[in-house]
Amino acid sequence: MLTFFELAVGILVIIGVARYIIKGYSATGVLFVGGLVLLIISAIMGHRILPASEASTGFLSVDIVEYIKILLMSRGGDLGMMIMVLCGFAAYMTHIGANDMVVKLASKPLQFINSPYLLMVAAYFVACLMSLAVSSATGLGVLLMATLFPVMVNVGISRGAAAAICASPAAIILSPTSGDVVLAAKASEMDLVNFAFKTTLPVSIAAIICMAIAHFFWQRFLDKKENITSEQLDIKEIDTSAPSFYAILPFTPIIGVLIFDGKWGPSLHIITILVICMLLSAIIEFLRSFNTKTVFAGLDVAWRGMADAFANVVMLLVAAGLFAQGLSTIGFIQSLISIATSFGSGSIILMLVLVVLTMLAAMTTGSGNAPFYAFVELIPRLAQQAGINPAYLTIPMLQASNLGRTISPVSGVVVAVAGMAKISPFEVVKRTSVPVLVGLIVVILATEILVPATVMLP
Repeated sequence: MLTFFELAVGILVIIGVARYIIKGYSATGVLFVGGLVLLIISAIMGHRILPASEASTGFLSVDIVEYIKILLMSRGGDLGMMIMVLCGFAAYMTHIGANDMVVKLASKPLQFINSPYLLMVAAYFVACLMSLAVSSATGLGVLLMATLFPVMVNVGISRGAAAAICASPAAIILSPTSGDVVLAAKASEMDLVNFAFKTTLPVSIAAIICMAIAHFFWQRFLDKKENITSEQLDIKEIDTSAPSFYAILPFTPIIGVLIFDGKWGPSLHIITILVICMLLSAIIEFLRSFNTKTVFAGLDVAWRGMADAFANVVMLLVAAGLFAQGLSTIGFIQSLISIATSFGSGSIILMLVLVVLTMLAAMTTGSGNAPFYAFVELIPRLAQQAGINPAYLTIPMLQASNLGRTISPVSGVVVAVAGMAKISPFEVVKRTSVPVLVGLIVVILATEILVPATVMLP
């Protein structure tokens, strides 16, 4: 009875939040109120409000405000600062003419490619490869928004399509050393190398290829249906005094991430890399003109870009985090786990149930890790009881948690990308929905074909 009540409350609040955001209300305000409602109900029910790692104030009502403070400090201090610096860097690149120079140089060879959607697919594959270097889905999305997004838009790709490309590369896990994969290998009772490279990687590659094809047709269909005109810059309209080599400056953060990953050089945080790239650009600007006043004025543009990012993106992330915590504290995830354990032992049925519930949990909470970490604990016990190969259950769940996050209007990567693109989170979700569903179907089919459902006896 209690499980039904928790599910009902969660679903009702989710529907209310979706309704008001679709009607055009501020997503930040709606998510903030939705999270407060869930946390207040949780407090009335006597549930713990703060995460286990945080000490309670002794009063559940005060714990709600305490959690808002925790979110402001964490989202504003680490992830939020990274987003703000990236947005400031992007604003600075536009100010000094570097983004214009990229378009100017790229426009000539691009004239031989009639479809901007082919370029979009190429950008998607590049973004997927970047996920090997940047493990955070939100961090990767924001990095791509600051680097690839302006280029994609200026060469004729619609804002919605370009945002979808930036939001979706982390939907399928490629990195063999990510925390999710390590945990999944343990639950599957396999060593990491065999699980990551021989079992999971073929499924991931198949899904990525099919998602790229789906992006091509789905984004083109939506652009035609909604009669969206591209913002492609005409090379004749580009008036910039920046030298040609400035075209490399917008991509220096990506180069830095690849170099300073701990393998080729010291391991540096993205913020450190961004500061280096911005200082390098400012020094180059000074050497061009030897005008300190002009350089400082240009940097002021970057600081204003950071301020805009706090208002439009960081506070949206805080509100989304509050909403996700509300769903978690009220027992929404645990209720879904209880449903999963109530199903029978048929391998395909059990796998599909776990995939659907994991994906629903990821969509509603906006987290890929939390639902997977919660459900993966069930795998060894369920697999043993049903006589099923644990990897057969784990791999689809692993991918479903990340796919679900990509179509969640409250996930960090979606709200960050939407905020930077200045479009609704639901617009991003609409753009990623079909490629994600295609990816999910491919993951299920590839698992059924490539991974044995039963344990092979020696």
